[in-house]
Amino acid sequence: MTWSIVARDPATGAFGICVATRAFAVGARVPHIASGVGAIATQANTNALYGTRGLRLLRAGVPAADAVRLLTAADDGRAHRQLHLQDAQGRSAAHTGARCVPWCGHAMHDGFSVAGNMLAGPQVIEQTARAYAAAASLPFPRRLIEALRAGEAAGGDKRGKQSAALKICSTEEYPDFDFRVDDHAEPLAELARLEQVSRERFAYARLFSPRRDDPVGLTDFDEITRRVEALKAAEGT
Repeated sequence: MTWSIVARDPATGAFGICVATRAFAVGARVPHIASGVGAIATQANTNALYGTRGLRLLRAGVPAADAVRLLTAADDGRAHRQLHLQDAQGRSAAHTGARCVPWCGHAMHDGFSVAGNMLAGPQVIEQTARAYAAAASLPFPRRLIEALRAGEAAGGDKRGKQSAALKICSTEEYPDFDFRVDDHAEPLAELARLEQVSRERFAYARLFSPRRDDPVGLTDFDEITRRVEALKAAEGT
């Protein structure tokens, strides 16, 4: 009932997931990421335990393929499930259950994977992958969203549209970006709008938040504003 991309930004090492579906609040169950550990998308007849248990396996150093095998072997509902993931070493693995609603399937690529079920056809994940590969010059959040929008243009979820989400984690215990559109007529367009709004301040100000190597961060509001404007000017935004 969903399609998604799981990727790692080669420039920063950040993990990202972008997902869309004709169901409510897809961001609440599908994307699971831990900085420096890996990323998991669990979908179809979603088993959110694949996300929580899967991250524990990846944190323990279990390779991606073994993590998928262990998760699905322990689940009698695996024929109805779909998941794909990437571990800290960049290895990807996936499972599409035999009873997932067609069209369903997944594709592994260098640095990312795409998977979906109840789609208009295989062109959805093909176009998602093609757009992601072609958009290497875009910032990582926009690259992920544009990939999903290409899949939507190719037919997307055959039932229609309702929710979408973008989650990215890099170095901290909290996400860099965690945007959700839970119920909207054009969820990916709204997700793209939220990402654009984030560049007014949030996307830059977050860089001065408390971090592992600086647990206080920058607290002077005027200095934060000055630095945000300097970053925006440097990027021409």
